[in-house]
Amino acid sequence: MELKLNFDFATTQRIIRKIGYIDSFKGRWAGLELSESKLLKELKQIATIASIGSSTRIEGATLSNEEVKELLKSVSIGSLKDRDEQEVYGYYEVLELILDSYPEIDIRVNHIHHLHNLLLKASTKDEYHRGGFKQLSNKVVANYPDGEQKIIFNTTEPHLVVNEMEAIVGWTNQELEKDEIHPLIVISAFVYEFLSIHPYQDGNGRLSRLLTTLLLLKNGYDFMMYASMETEIEKRKKQYYNVLMECQRKRGSGEEKIGVWVEFFLNTLQESIEILESRYDEIKNKKSYLTDRQQQIIRFIEDQEPVKVSDIHSAFMDTTIYTIRKEVEYLKKENIIQQVGKGKATIYYKKK
Repeated sequence: MELKLNFDFATTQRIIRKIGYIDSFKGRWAGLELSESKLLKELKQIATIASIGSSTRIEGATLSNEEVKELLKSVSIGSLKDRDEQEVYGYYEVLELILDSYPEIDIRVNHIHHLHNLLLKASTKDEYHRGGFKQLSNKVVANYPDGEQKIIFNTTEPHLVVNEMEAIVGWTNQELEKDEIHPLIVISAFVYEFLSIHPYQDGNGRLSRLLTTLLLLKNGYDFMMYASMETEIEKRKKQYYNVLMECQRKRGSGEEKIGVWVEFFLNTLQESIEILESRYDEIKNKKSYLTDRQQQIIRFIEDQEPVKVSDIHSAFMDTTIYTIRKEVEYLKKENIIQQVGKGKATIYYKKK
């Protein structure tokens, strides 16, 4: 594996810059997570829908994000009408498991089997092979919106899959523990190898993206709960397949290099961060994450400032003084209103 990661000088410099940007954002995000609970809830919902929609469309599904959102409002296995809905349901199940339980999900072959089984559990067509390595040869095929299919490359033969999967899983865990190679490079290498092996009969692309999220979360990139790499890959679907094909040309020859893939992976992650930052600012500025009462309190303060808590309570007599104090504290913590003075003399202004 180390030979594949032997990058030329220019590639190394570009990778270092990308990693610097991503890790800098990782540090900034850690502070935001502590104080933006309601805003983060909305960001997470948006990212979850976007990730499910994009990842299933990459593989040929046709449901829009809005259709995915509607489906998941009251979904059950028995209500799924077609393969597109089955794929959406499976992706949702695995993504929710990862977001809720990633600290407990180690990167082991049996855990990957379990995720694959869950991913395909709603698909009757895949019942015979879900949760087990492939028994027949397969290829990486690009599915395009016009129905065209293009073979990108051949994959590992079935009889070699067990050894190759155990090798890449072992290498990944070892390198992440040693911490000598940056975790983003290790994770991108794991994803490349997983796609190259294509260990399952079907579902490999979707599972590779879920494993990407799992590995990033396990290695401290908590913002992945609110970002969607899947959406950025969907936007660059042609480049995604071209990069894989380029790296694959010398697979098994000893001259295989994956610098182009690592750059693509990091570029995609950086783009997803930039979208997250933009979305964060947009939601924060719109205050759409606030409750109706919180927005009403803000408008009252803006119209009547300066105001005391007792003034606010007088305008919202159906709400207890205790609740008003809690709302005011929350709005202060969110940097929306400003406190001046202490004790009974405390007054509040809307922050400019």
